[in-house]
Amino acid sequence: MVDTSHPAVERVRAALAEHELTPDVTWFEVATPTALAAADAIGTTVGAIANSLVFTLDGEPLLVLTSGAHRVDTEWLGARLGGTIARATKEQVKDATGQTIGGVAPVGHPAPVRTVVDTALADYDTVWAAAGHAHTVFPTTFAELVRITGGEPSAVVAPPAR
Repeated sequence: MVDTSHPAVERVRAALAEHELTPDVTWFEVATPTALAAADAIGTTVGAIANSLVFTLDGEPLLVLTSGAHRVDTEWLGARLGGTIARATKEQVKDATGQTIGGVAPVGHPAPVRTVVDTALADYDTVWAAAGHAHTVFPTTFAELVRITGGEPSAVVAPPAR
């Protein structure tokens, strides 16, 4: 692990501080752009990784903080949210968050982004989220993610059929 800095990470730190949070940001020598890579680097289970995925909901940015153990069911979630979800382009991700794919944090964006927080993350005492750069993570909790993002807790995959 290395200790360094980046403007996007500093914006994340500042946003966290606005919520009276000062978690240690961990820097890795190698990028951890996937949940599996981050889990391996941290030494945790992939489900404890809060993937920050940017979509569009009827053309507007939507940030979904999902457990790394899930794949977002965009059709089901879109219907639940009352619209159509599509994967954002890398340009839309950068415009909405000020960050690049692989390092998108839950906070530190140029403007608020509608956010959904996967309720499966509540199963973990510690959740790890990107800190604005693909080489960074910080520890948090499900409750903190909901609070600092103003996010809506929700399942992100359809419940099993009965």
